Amino acid sequence: MAEMSNEPPSEEAMKPWMDWAKKCGSKLVDLGNPLFGGVKLSPDGKSTESKKGVVGYSVLQANDLADAKSLLKGHPHLGWHGGCDIELHEAMVM
Repeated sequence: MAEMSNEPPSEEAMKPWMDWAKKCGSKLVDLGNPLFGGVKLSPDGKSTESKKGVVGYSVLQANDLADAKSLLKGHPHLGWHGGCDIELHEAMVM
């Protein structure tokens, strides 16, 4: 994160993400942004550093979880710095 906060990634570095975004087409609602500095808030008003290790997000529009999983096949984050993973969460329509 320190590296990214000093200088935005180059066009070449972003190419795998742009290729993935193009593959998703209109099902990619928001490519997202890097995240850092998360905190966990408690009901008593205290906060502590988040231990979740979330470093970014994207928003996909999919028919179901299987469709969303298929869109994430080949996502560049899965091969980045070996050991990166992706958590997939569904949003409930309210």
